[in-house]
Amino acid sequence: MTTTAVRSRTDARAARLPGAWGLGLRRGALEIRQFFRQRDQVVFTFAFPVVFLFLFASIFSDDVEGAGIKASQLYVPAMMAAGIMSTSFQSLGISIAVERDEKVLRRLRGTPMPPAAYFLGKIWLVLFTGILETAILLLVGTTLYDVDLPSDAGKWFAFAWIFVLGLTGCALLGIAISSVPNSSKSASSVVVLPFLVLQFISGVYIAIDTIPDWMLNIGALFPLKWMCQGLRGVFLPDSAQVLEQAGSWEFGRTALVLGAWCVGGLLLCLLTFRWKNRRDG
Repeated sequence: MTTTAVRSRTDARAARLPGAWGLGLRRGALEIRQFFRQRDQVVFTFAFPVVFLFLFASIFSDDVEGAGIKASQLYVPAMMAAGIMSTSFQSLGISIAVERDEKVLRRLRGTPMPPAAYFLGKIWLVLFTGILETAILLLVGTTLYDVDLPSDAGKWFAFAWIFVLGLTGCALLGIAISSVPNSSKSASSVVVLPFLVLQFISGVYIAIDTIPDWMLNIGALFPLKWMCQGLRGVFLPDSAQVLEQAGSWEFGRTALVLGAWCVGGLLLCLLTFRWKNRRDG
């Protein structure tokens, strides 16, 4: 067989190989199957925000003076935002650190699979679990806590871009922070601590009007506070704007901050992501 014939067969075989997008879809399907095979992880992921919503909404159920809502209604959009960050930032930050420590990333890097396909697979997993968890929280909020669904297309559009920008920004931050833990054993501590702190200073567990301004200003540097505020603007009446730090929903500023975190998170990933641990050289 001539060199030209061998080259032609090689080129034809390469042409038949799926690209990064196709491989990313397959990788995403694999990630989703692996996720649902771990039943304890599935139960914890979807039950955690629902249980916390039930606890806080049951403890704080009085009417909020001047806002036209019950305190329990504040927790529905807040827990949606926390759920989005949990399925993206926390999930990716821990899982990628574990895969790096177990040398899964190193083995994948040595295959012909384009690196983009790995990240696309993770994004499909995050998107699927984020949509499912948000749907569950919406169902609980509308049936148990009298949260009304938006009646106009504008608010549904706002919901869509808050979800997409928030999920994207938090997912990129999760990928970036996965390079911080030195081992899989420390991954949970490294990732969960900042997420827990942000929940307290971003209006997830504590009403915005009771948090000191200096804490709110720190929380405003990160996407969770803006996701909470934006989702409150979608699902709560305009009378509840009096509870916000600025006295309004600030949709424009929310879009700006979440968009900036998408760009900043991508830059952080490009600068910090590693396929192997520091001790491996």
